[in-house]
Amino acid sequence: MSQTQYMFFSGKGGVGKTTMACATAVHSAEQGKRTLIVTTDPASNLSDVFETEIGHSIRPLGVENLWGMEIDPDTATEEYRERILAPMRAVMPESVIKVMEEQFNSPCTTEIASFDRFVDFMTADGQDGANGRDSGGYDLVIFDTAPTGHTLRLLELPVDWSKHIEESAQGSGNTCIGPVASIQENKVKYDEATRLLGDPGRTEFTFVLQPEATSIYETKRSSAELAEIGVKNTRLIVNGVLPEDVCEHPFFQSRYEMQKRHLETIESGFNVPVKRMYQRDGEIKGLEGLRHVAHDLFSEAGEAPAQFSLKRSVEGLAAEYVEQDSESLVHSIRPVAGRTKAVFFTGKGGVGKTTVSCATAFALGRLGFKTLLLTTDPASHIGEVLEQRVGDSIAPVAGAENLDAVMIDQEKAVEEYKARILEDAKQKYSQDMLVAVREELESPCTEEMAAFDKFMWYVERDEYDIVVFDTAPTGHTLRLLELPFDYSDQVGMMVTTTGEGSDVKSETQARFDRIIAQMKDPERSAFAFVVYPESTPVIEAYRAMVDLRAAGIETQFVVANQVLQSEYCTNEYFKNRKTMQEKYLGEINRRFQLPVTVMPLFETEITGLSMIERAADALFASAASASQSEAAR
Repeated sequence: MSQTQYMFFSGKGGVGKTTMACATAVHSAEQGKRTLIVTTDPASNLSDVFETEIGHSIRPLGVENLWGMEIDPDTATEEYRERILAPMRAVMPESVIKVMEEQFNSPCTTEIASFDRFVDFMTADGQDGANGRDSGGYDLVIFDTAPTGHTLRLLELPVDWSKHIEESAQGSGNTCIGPVASIQENKVKYDEATRLLGDPGRTEFTFVLQPEATSIYETKRSSAELAEIGVKNTRLIVNGVLPEDVCEHPFFQSRYEMQKRHLETIESGFNVPVKRMYQRDGEIKGLEGLRHVAHDLFSEAGEAPAQFSLKRSVEGLAAEYVEQDSESLVHSIRPVAGRTKAVFFTGKGGVGKTTVSCATAFALGRLGFKTLLLTTDPASHIGEVLEQRVGDSIAPVAGAENLDAVMIDQEKAVEEYKARILEDAKQKYSQDMLVAVREELESPCTEEMAAFDKFMWYVERDEYDIVVFDTAPTGHTLRLLELPFDYSDQVGMMVTTTGEGSDVKSETQARFDRIIAQMKDPERSAFAFVVYPESTPVIEAYRAMVDLRAAGIETQFVVANQVLQSEYCTNEYFKNRKTMQEKYLGEINRRFQLPVTVMPLFETEITGLSMIERAADALFASAASASQSEAAR
């Protein structure tokens, strides 16, 4: 029997990972291979692309030999918790079970549970199909992953958790995800996953990128990190390439020439197979659209590409064009005198959160507000957009008024967090408690806790008028913003139910209460979604807005980015794209019922202060005079 092959798709957000993964899955199934496509992205849009409900169980996708599954973090957590606790309920005292249940409320459990389901598919360790587990038998398993930074974190976890389980077995016998005795079998599974990731005959890793500087930068950085963890078999798909024969207008000629330069850089800078994919004139959804893409993706050299027009209807959407409303944008983000305001930009990967964040922060500084620009994205490229080095220490942005910038360095944040927790514990707690604290700090979960702790530190700063947060893609941003609620009983080193542990919890609870209150207060925090006018980013942002509202956080406005200007759309190809955009701009109005401000597509990338200034002018176009008068008050 032939062995299952594994294929990963990753890259910067918004480059088309899901589309390429789905087209590959359809092609593989129609070639007679039993194929499973699994998404590990907490903001999955697999169902949207296949136009069928999938969810946290393996389902057929309308093509013979093809199945799909969306790993749901909450459901995976319940499954994992019960799998560990069920055998113990009959033999352990109720008081012990209650302590363990409290431990399993840890955010660590959510991370390891989702990861554990991912590993199941790599090690054919599945069980019954009722809860989404499967007995294997696939020729190909395709992983449609979260944007790059989070994918690298996922792929590093087999080594991290295996090591932590081994070390805990030599110590207390407990981990933050359960007693070592109950999860020892997991170590074998994680070791096997590590071996498979490094086997070029079984595992292939595909980076999807677009011919843009930030996408190339992230791919280079990420491919180097993959090599460090032993992944050897990689290839590239360059997506979104403009067809030369539709770029007759000078605006699109400029974009075509820009892409051409970047394509040459890609061809010369990566010693791996490279496949180019042309941009279509509409959205790629449903089996017909995926087959359209698969035709080109698997074409032989010299074979004629498919037509760029999908001839796909977007009927059923309101055809009303959104009006620029930058006055509301200024009103939403203007701070109350004497109080720092936090402004959060989030949305699907690749919609332009970083450029919008940079443009907004630049404009606010220009208006006289002392502004800090900060990124919480592990695959950040703020420095590339600013064309200046941005490190983990706050530093002024050269050439910009009243603007500082900083990024959260994950590794440094972890080391600082460990040192601070240990130093604080030495002053307060017994030797037994210190041993438990040290062991707990070696958990891979500490990374998430440290990142959130650093995030809180910046939210709490009061020397700035405004702190602008460029966040990670939607699913991970929601995870970050939910942490105050999840961690309320956990961060005090969830290792004991003694009075010492209760004291720590009460201290951290008070801090969390302050953060939660600030995020819920529209005078202290403003939340905005960045979208481009297509179905997937609009739907994803709307779902996220609803989730935030359930947590008591209201969204203030929407930024519609990469909007085509009518005067440049002179042929059928771009007229089709413009028509699609206008209808989705109407959908933004209908769904969100919030103020919307528009950022146009530019003839080149937004990098460097001169382009950032142009973007700031466009973003605040209709509010210039109003902004000046408000800032002067």
